[in-house]
Amino acid sequence: MPFETIRYEIADRILTITLDRPEQLNAFTVTMAEELIAAFEQASEDDAVDAIVVTGAGKAFCAGMDLSSPGNVFGLNEALKPDLEDMRSRLSDPEIEAGVRDTGGQLTLAIFECKKPVIAAVNGAAVGIGATMLCSMDIRLVADTARVGFVFNKIGITPEACSSWFLPRIVNMGTALEWIYSGDLISAEELTRKGFANQQVDGTSLLDKAYEIAARISSHSQVAVALTRQMMYRNAALPHPIGAHEVDSLAIFYASQTSGKEGVNAFLEKRKANFDDRASTDMPPFYPWW
Repeated sequence: MPFETIRYEIADRILTITLDRPEQLNAFTVTMAEELIAAFEQASEDDAVDAIVVTGAGKAFCAGMDLSSPGNVFGLNEALKPDLEDMRSRLSDPEIEAGVRDTGGQLTLAIFECKKPVIAAVNGAAVGIGATMLCSMDIRLVADTARVGFVFNKIGITPEACSSWFLPRIVNMGTALEWIYSGDLISAEELTRKGFANQQVDGTSLLDKAYEIAARISSHSQVAVALTRQMMYRNAALPHPIGAHEVDSLAIFYASQTSGKEGVNAFLEKRKANFDDRASTDMPPFYPWW
């Protein structure tokens, strides 16, 4: 599908999604949310994509929600009076989906469900939804000039985009609360020191580093990587390791008959493995298990 607010470009089996409203510092809109969700859903089933890199056009990653929109700037229907029962029983109801559900949360859930690894290349300021969307991405690289801000309390709202689930799993609860309570812009140095960012990189080499990591991932089995992504997130949230053992056992059982055979043979024959399994068609029969 054609996109207005993002760029969707595939090269060498790596998809680059670029937030593309540079004159507005890539400020987030409902249209951008819809396009990003569509992009991640498309990439998840696209066998030509092994890994995804997300970055921003121009000097910012994403300056947060575009607050210049008329009416409810979040695109929500103020005539409704929803409660938790509505959220639990009517989540996919068009009225709730369009008029109540947080668009940032719909985006991070789409990223969470994606079969492909997601690398954030944070080239500049990432504020509000620009910060919280990063929480659902697997590997975060920050330019040395990047700043990230969870500024919600400053403008009278609460964290969104499922960040109350993601952020304390990335950094400790005390750090997550300090960042959100203060609303301060966090430097690249602190983001890296506290474990939010995997690496701090000179801005001129940021994308090169992201593509280097993506290329290493691209050499692996697409099915094994897709399974690994879901296992790490979902099993880590289980109440007991037996649940992880059940899933691990099935994953190994089926992989040992497919990509695992090629991997072992390549190791024994001292050659590069040639994996031809595809996440769109070759996921094992127990997937999805949740």
